[in-house]
Amino acid sequence: MRLLFAEDDRDISKAVRMLLERSGYSVDVVFNGRDALDYIEGGEYDGVILDWMMPKLSGIEVLRQMRSKGISTPVLMLTARDAVEDRVEGLDTGADDYLPKPFAASELLARVRAMLRRKEDFKHDVIRFSDIELDRSAMSVHCGKKSVRLNNKAFQLMEMLVEHAGAVLSISQIMERIWGWDSDSEINVVWVNISFLRKKLTELGAHAQIKVVRGVGYSLEKTP
Repeated sequence: MRLLFAEDDRDISKAVRMLLERSGYSVDVVFNGRDALDYIEGGEYDGVILDWMMPKLSGIEVLRQMRSKGISTPVLMLTARDAVEDRVEGLDTGADDYLPKPFAASELLARVRAMLRRKEDFKHDVIRFSDIELDRSAMSVHCGKKSVRLNNKAFQLMEMLVEHAGAVLSISQIMERIWGWDSDSEINVVWVNISFLRKKLTELGAHAQIKVVRGVGYSLEKTP
């Protein structure tokens, strides 16, 4: 799942990004409200974490503009402002939840999970294609009695392929979704991870394979 984290404190941003990525999320980070709104309008996110006090646009103004544009992406507000009226304002503006600073890492992760469960298109912990199962909570792939645990990016790529099984995904789509707009990664990270996943599917004996559509991209297909 892909998250946007908007926080102007770079130390907090770095720590939270590491925490979320270790928990299996793909995270884009921005440091002001204007960039946050641009990313939200131009990207595809499963959830947004907004700090209230940011330069250029406050978190509450970003949220207000999101909702006025009909963007229903779930939002968790983070702020040192813990007065009741502030919490009410955030919720009335369209926030899904509110977490005062300072917060414990375990509570942040629990709030993020709760926020994502409230999505209209709630994603179950286990998704299936052909004879394989992906367990989001364990970041693992199962086929019969065999299983393999994947690293963060490889699992997100496999998840994307399963969610769009049969469709051809371009390299640019994969790069944007998994590595994000501001990534310094080269395009060959997609090839490396595709090769890795194809090898793992073979080892599992899965009736599914990742096909290359030359000049277009990749597609997950069933095999006999």
